[in-house]
Amino acid sequence: MPCIRRRLLISGRVQGVCFRHYTRQAALKKNLTGWVRNLADGRVEAELEGEKEAVDATIAWCRKGPNMAQVDKIEIKEQEPKRDSTDFKIR
Repeated sequence: MPCIRRRLLISGRVQGVCFRHYTRQAALKKNLTGWVRNLADGRVEAELEGEKEAVDATIAWCRKGPNMAQVDKIEIKEQEPKRDSTDFKIR
């Protein structure tokens, strides 16, 4: 399967609800690399890299998020795969 990379900007009630922690867990279960971080404007930003099906499945998870989250919107941008990491980090 080809490797893809997607950058997500996730809006809603996504900070203070362990969104980064659970996103990392979801990404690691799918063997993805990349990162997730909080932004000053209240959104969460993430980059996911790996097989297309795994990235798509993790994006689908992000549309709902953890129990306390309320995702209002996700902006998705295609990125060139970097293959520069072997882990998924919380920044």
